Amino acid sequence: MTTLENTPFKAYDLRGRVPDALNESRAFAIGCAYVEVIRPRGPVAVGRDMRLSSPGLAKALIDGLQSAGAETIDIGLVGTEMVYHAASREGMGGGIMVTASHNPADYNGMKLVRERAIPISGDTGLKDIEAVVARDDRILPGSVHGPGRQEDVLDDYVERLLGHVDAAAIKPLKLVVNAGNGCAGPAFDALSRALPLDVLRLHHAPDGRFPNGVPNPLLPENRSETARAVVEHGADFGVAWDGDYDRCFFFDEAGRFIEGYYLVGLFASTLLKDHPGEKIVLDPRLTWNTLDQVAEAGGIALINKSGHAFIKERMRKENALYGGEMSAHHYFRDFAFCDSGMLPWLLLAQTLSGQDQTLGELLDERIRAYPCSGEINFSVADTADTISRVLDHFHTQSPAIDRTDGISLEFDDWRFNLRASNTEPVIRLNVETRANPQLLEDRVGELSRLVEKG
Repeated sequence: MTTLENTPFKAYDLRGRVPDALNESRAFAIGCAYVEVIRPRGPVAVGRDMRLSSPGLAKALIDGLQSAGAETIDIGLVGTEMVYHAASREGMGGGIMVTASHNPADYNGMKLVRERAIPISGDTGLKDIEAVVARDDRILPGSVHGPGRQEDVLDDYVERLLGHVDAAAIKPLKLVVNAGNGCAGPAFDALSRALPLDVLRLHHAPDGRFPNGVPNPLLPENRSETARAVVEHGADFGVAWDGDYDRCFFFDEAGRFIEGYYLVGLFASTLLKDHPGEKIVLDPRLTWNTLDQVAEAGGIALINKSGHAFIKERMRKENALYGGEMSAHHYFRDFAFCDSGMLPWLLLAQTLSGQDQTLGELLDERIRAYPCSGEINFSVADTADTISRVLDHFHTQSPAIDRTDGISLEFDDWRFNLRASNTEPVIRLNVETRANPQLLEDRVGELSRLVEKG
């Protein structure tokens, strides 16, 4: 197979610097290759984020799709889930979002789906598309269907999402929202117009120059402004999004950043109230709290390999109601099994409207019962060697070992997951205990020293 120099193709999507890894010429070739490999039987929806390079890349991509014989629908400046929404509609052939999510301003990328918004990953066509782009015999233009058409899907998308909640049951709430100058602002505004909310908006306008830093709420330096504003505004909770808002992050009424892990259990138990006995998919990095809450709510928990393509595939196979990853991805069966960064805050607003507890009070018991480390990243020379060394270290303690994704070792009162990144020489650690913060601190220290030996 011919290799692509400075390839932007990753395990689940495309991501790379502009123009070295991704440029308009390559975007055109990707459009052609998508048609050759996927053979869409309907129009392909194309959306883009706010990056300065996105309009040009999206136009070149559309030209490539049309040149290879596909019909296209340009849905403009949107979030990734709006491409999922458009691609999942009857008669659509697929969708492509031009975005690099939370990466720096000089990056861009693409997220690709086929009909019904089924993801295209390295195992399901992405490598084949890369091979077509890389091969020496360049793709020849085919018949062009004209300039394609444009469509504003916002109203249709808003109607679909509001159909997942009882808008009339949502009480007046104070919110702080931080779009990070990403794409979330217009979608939030369209949704919130139907609700009795008092909202303080931070960095709300899409701006690909990122004047307030990259839209990545996982960075501690990007959390403090939202946290302060929640307290000063007296908000019920805060929400922050990454650039294409397929992930959302929450702050409680005290401005405390809430690990995504605890939201997975909360949303699972909330949704199971109306759908008892349904299946819930979760990733193996942190599990005990979610397993506990799913069991209490009468659901069936299924642990699956991390990553949106793997979670969505398992959800479709099992017809699962909901899927959640501790990385702040939340997936919904009734949203084409796709992840949404808007549905979670709508569900949370509805949940808080139906009880007297604050978000902090609702989660405090769960956080005390299963304290966790959050994800800790280490740069290592050899991830396989590191995992082998860790296994040897704990061998004599006879833990239960699971290899669903990396390694998960479980002991009576604590567990951890250690997994290699799919895209960089980094290993990721997550640790949790049963109601023992000191044990958590001790085990994080022990594992950190062990991993850093390499």
